[in-house]
Amino acid sequence: MASGHRAILRHNEPFASTRLPLKPHTGLLKLTPDTPALHPLADPHDAESPLEFDFIEGARAVFEEKIVFNRVLGLKITTIGSQRVCAQIPMRPDLVGHYGYNRIHGGVISAALDALGGLAVLGAIGARYRDESVDQRLDRFSKLGTIDLRIDYLRPGIGAHFELTAEVLRLGSRVASTRMSFLGADGRLLSTGTGAYIVS
Repeated sequence: MASGHRAILRHNEPFASTRLPLKPHTGLLKLTPDTPALHPLADPHDAESPLEFDFIEGARAVFEEKIVFNRVLGLKITTIGSQRVCAQIPMRPDLVGHYGYNRIHGGVISAALDALGGLAVLGAIGARYRDESVDQRLDRFSKLGTIDLRIDYLRPGIGAHFELTAEVLRLGSRVASTRMSFLGADGRLLSTGTGAYIVS
């Protein structure tokens, strides 16, 4: 690697076939010594204008540490971008909804997709209001709330872990709309969701 350049790690994307179309990926960023550090969770599809390290870390801390219920779910964020976020949930005995089949509980799926939809909205807010400080944009989370959520359970949730994605379909001045996916470790689509969130 040439001196003065840093590489960006790419995340595995076993669920790529279920994602909404994104802007074409332009490859690795050419970073100079003056380029701010990129967070390991930064979305590689945001190559032209990634979210700042401090914003991504703040959003990760809110969703993984400060929201206690997300810790109970075992939600681990893997990507935070301006339009898309991804996460994983490892299967544990206390998440079982049907003991005969060792299936994950539908409420876990619903709660996790709702949380990820909210995080996707926060990422879009972070990108839209770059003229505000990181703290001001993260404080906008206090105004964010779910106003509508629909989950479609397509297949039984059986597996060692699960992959989740959420994308912002529209970020308005008062309401944001998202689409979410809940996938098995093999990338098979298990559940889908749509959500509407109040943002002001």
